[in-house]
Amino acid sequence: MSHSMENARPTPGSPTPGNPRHGSPTAAATEQFRRVAGHYPTGLVLVTGPRPAPHLPPPAMVMGTFTSVSLQPTLVGFLPSKSSTTWPRIRAAGRFCVNVLAADQEQLCHSFTSAAPGRWEIPHRETATGSAALLDAIAWFDCELAGEVDAGDHWFVTGAVRDLGVQRSAPPLVFLRGGYGACGPRPDTAAVQR
Repeated sequence: MSHSMENARPTPGSPTPGNPRHGSPTAAATEQFRRVAGHYPTGLVLVTGPRPAPHLPPPAMVMGTFTSVSLQPTLVGFLPSKSSTTWPRIRAAGRFCVNVLAADQEQLCHSFTSAAPGRWEIPHRETATGSAALLDAIAWFDCELAGEVDAGDHWFVTGAVRDLGVQRSAPPLVFLRGGYGACGPRPDTAAVQR
């Protein structure tokens, strides 16, 4: 009796498109991974660091890999690319602020991903760590760098949360299948936050 390939399970250690331990994936496998992973929505945040000098803008980068990591101690995490030119500047400072972007901040998001000249002409303040917190962000987490672990072509960065807050109630900005959108809980399942 033969089994179809759809039902076959790879044996432990056998190569699969997403298993980097067995050589570099082909371009086709990389594209397939990107396409399949793109079906999972990611929230967007702006990670900022302290100004390197009074006359220079704070370093900042848009991230789609932010997550809460631990309650005790309170840790958050994100995964900057190893090719990022911004992350080394934030890493050197040892502290950062994560700003949760709202659905109505898509243009702001574009301005930072394209390094637009006037991108810092927005209301913001300096946090206790010296990083920039956007006054219109949904929420913010002010952090000290807690760790950095190798994660393929990215770093997995963790931050110890020193201060945090919610500034407004709005749907978050999400990225899904190459486009921007918004999401929120269904009215019948929304928990009351106190």
